[in-house]
Amino acid sequence: MKRALIACLIAGAAVLATAAPAAAHNALISSDPKDKTSLEAGPAAVTLTFDQDVQGGQGINTISVVDANGGHYEVQGDPTIKDNAVSAKVNALGKAGQYKIGYRILSADGHPVSGELTFTLTKDGTGTPAAAPNTSTAPEGGSGDGLPIWVWIVGAVVLLGGGVFFALRSGGGAKV
Repeated sequence: MKRALIACLIAGAAVLATAAPAAAHNALISSDPKDKTSLEAGPAAVTLTFDQDVQGGQGINTISVVDANGGHYEVQGDPTIKDNAVSAKVNALGKAGQYKIGYRILSADGHPVSGELTFTLTKDGTGTPAAAPNTSTAPEGGSGDGLPIWVWIVGAVVLLGGGVFFALRSGGGAKV
């Protein structure tokens, strides 16, 4: 029985030790426009580049461009995805001031990644903000983010330990 308990503990430690790299998600490595930059004219598009591929699909990824008053300037529709780059077209910006680029993408490992960048428009543009898009893709009553990874790890350890326990208990073979 001690051997089974030791085997379960070793297996559980191995699962936990190897799960740490899987917890790493996509990270933003560059953007156009760059974070905290000043521009005389608004960009025609926003491009975000990540260190891993991004999953595509309708309504999965979002990029928003918002002025200081909450007015939206991104073009309606899904961003374009090419490997690890996500792009969205931007309408003409409005008054000079600070703008925020918000994003939420689905990384290749299935986890959502979100963040925010800022840039400053130094000259007034000709655009007017549009109504805020409805970007809610989460099912009602849930966050849409799924279960945390630790829940899956604990479940795997419990199942593995239970399987070893029952295999040793019901193995009616010869005793050593």
